[in-house]
Amino acid sequence: MSRIKSFFDKTFKYYRRKSIQFTISLSFTVVAVVCMLVMGALLYRQFADNMRQTIINDNQQLVSQIVLNINNYTTSMRGISDSIYYNVIKNTDLADRNISKEMSLLYEANKNDLISVACFTEDGGLVDAAPTTTQKENIDVRSQDWFVRAMATIENSHFSIPHVQNIFEDSNQRYRWVISLSRMVELTSGGNTSIGVLLVDMNYNGIETIFREMGANSSGYVYLIDRTGQIIYHPKQDLIYSGIYKENNISAVGYSDGIYQENFDGAARSVIVKQTGYTGWRVISVVPTSEFTMSVAQTRILVIAVTGFAIMLIIIMNAFISSRVADPIKKLEQSVRDLEKGNLALNIFIGGPYEIERLGKAIRSTVDRIISLMGDIVKEHEQKRRMEFDALQAQINPHFLYNTLDSIVWMIESERYPEAITMVTALASLFRISLSKGKNIISIGEELKHAQNYLHIQKIRYKNKFSVEINADSEILSCGTIKLIVQPLIENSIYHAMQIMDGDGEIKINGYQKNGGVYIEVRDNGMGMTQEKIASLLEDTSEPAPVDERSGSGIGLKNVHQRIKLYYGQEYGLEIESELDEGTTVRIHLPYARFDEDA
Repeated sequence: MSRIKSFFDKTFKYYRRKSIQFTISLSFTVVAVVCMLVMGALLYRQFADNMRQTIINDNQQLVSQIVLNINNYTTSMRGISDSIYYNVIKNTDLADRNISKEMSLLYEANKNDLISVACFTEDGGLVDAAPTTTQKENIDVRSQDWFVRAMATIENSHFSIPHVQNIFEDSNQRYRWVISLSRMVELTSGGNTSIGVLLVDMNYNGIETIFREMGANSSGYVYLIDRTGQIIYHPKQDLIYSGIYKENNISAVGYSDGIYQENFDGAARSVIVKQTGYTGWRVISVVPTSEFTMSVAQTRILVIAVTGFAIMLIIIMNAFISSRVADPIKKLEQSVRDLEKGNLALNIFIGGPYEIERLGKAIRSTVDRIISLMGDIVKEHEQKRRMEFDALQAQINPHFLYNTLDSIVWMIESERYPEAITMVTALASLFRISLSKGKNIISIGEELKHAQNYLHIQKIRYKNKFSVEINADSEILSCGTIKLIVQPLIENSIYHAMQIMDGDGEIKINGYQKNGGVYIEVRDNGMGMTQEKIASLLEDTSEPAPVDERSGSGIGLKNVHQRIKLYYGQEYGLEIESELDEGTTVRIHLPYARFDEDA
């Protein structure tokens, strides 16, 4: 009693946590289910019995039709044999002429059902055959079953079990399955009579076709045996021959026409037997009990479907009544659930009774306020990012100008006035590009031209110190880039690598496209650096890097790296590869995007 009481207590608590709509719908549904189950059980029993009888009747009709088709088929083959014997062999003296022409005509007229037609003497000699007359060597037909059975009985036709036709040579090396129809015949030669055997090899595909076409849509399967129980056709014939599958064909020999229940190989099944006419073959239909179960299961599904449909109608009526109150609450609850998932763009439900409508309006007002505040935060963050980018950009110009003017002062002090004038002219050209009409984005072609002007200035100062090679794929020259990102890398190579070189310095600048991105490499053959030094160069710190006036920019690489990431995203920036005494390669990674001058 305590367990029953505990069960009801848990059930009552469970329903208390459910919605009003659920409680009303469930109550009516339980009553409907009980009534419909009683009706369904009665219908199911009646339908199951009818379905079983229907399957048996269908298979009986199937077996009868197969028997009729086989009788027609064998009668046709016997007709061919009779036609050859009575119309050709009996009317021909083999000493005067052969019968190959008549046999060939009969073969051609029935070649879809025949493999070959042949006539042999009683000692196994070949009289004639169609379509081939070349008999295999070392083949003694007298030892074959069809020959023995024909010689043993006069005026009877004998049908063999399926076997491979192996008497005649085949140019295509094909081995065909046949059923042999043989009979004893009288042969006339020079007025003397002797006995022989007429062989008609039927195409086994004819038998297979009858069963496959008729048994394709049946329950279970159908097979064919001869008088002794030997299998002539079985859908699993290959498995039976290989010993993988078993069939109760020997026991079926003792069955007369009718329906039998048997248990074979651990499985219950119904067997329908019907014998063919002349041949005495038996057509056997096997319907496993599982087939009845499957059909009953289909009936069960039908009953369940009908019952379920009736229950569904009641549920729909219950749902319609309860939804008038429950639906507004559920819709508002769903809106809150979506809001919890972070979907601020949803349309909060407002409707239903006054109290629910008022609650929906309050939630919508709160969401609108949250969206407004988030928009302000995004704008503030974007403005901060732009200010940071502009600050980094501003660091480049004065620093570069300082180093260049320092070089010009050095030339004037050295009284190298022509070179100083050339450097000032190159500086003016360089700053025309760097200003870029106030834009931060220029084409890669302009950026490389800017780098060439800078190198021109530096090669004047460091004459014969280093050589420069610039190569860039034409397809990237029209792509966009942040300005002044190549020059700081060149400056870094000059100040940190070329100053110690004496005519052996090399700077190579390469630009190319790869995997949907643009890459610009600045490579030198300087002293290189350690991995610890490489890691520190691009490390993000809040404090600005110190500027060493004698050895170049302390902010150059980091500045370029940070500007690229700020503008294009974290997947872009600089990569550094270096080995001591081998040199350094700094690689710029940018997105592949065409430059728009009007943007």
